[in-house]
Amino acid sequence: QVQLVDSGGGLVQAGGSLRLSCAASGRTFTSYVMAWFRQAPGKERQFVATINWSGGNTYYADSVKGRFTISRENAKNTVSLQMNSLKPEDTAVYYCAARGGAWRLAGAASEYDYWGQGTQVTVSS
Repeated sequence: QVQLVDSGGGLVQAGGSLRLSCAASGRTFTSYVMAWFRQAPGKERQFVATINWSGGNTYYADSVKGRFTISRENAKNTVSLQMNSLKPEDTAVYYCAARGGAWRLAGAASEYDYWGQGTQVTVSS
């Protein structure tokens, strides 16, 4: 089992940057594929990015490709999301997520077993 704690959200102007972090508990962090999702008011939770255990494989939603970068530091049990060139439509609560099993592209929230509490990102125009 793993527990996730998200942090790093805030208010930023359009074009700005933020870096989200997710701290994981437990000694088997490398067993998990990690991901970031986001959820805007009145909308379904949306896939943002995912990364495999080593960090060698990543995948992004088209809406964030080229602007966001997911990374992980296994020695510190953390996964991060660097967000650049932020747009007002990026405004949402961002959630860190984890799932066990082999690496594959998994973009549905139902495929993930563990979730952080979420961190609010607000981008003003």
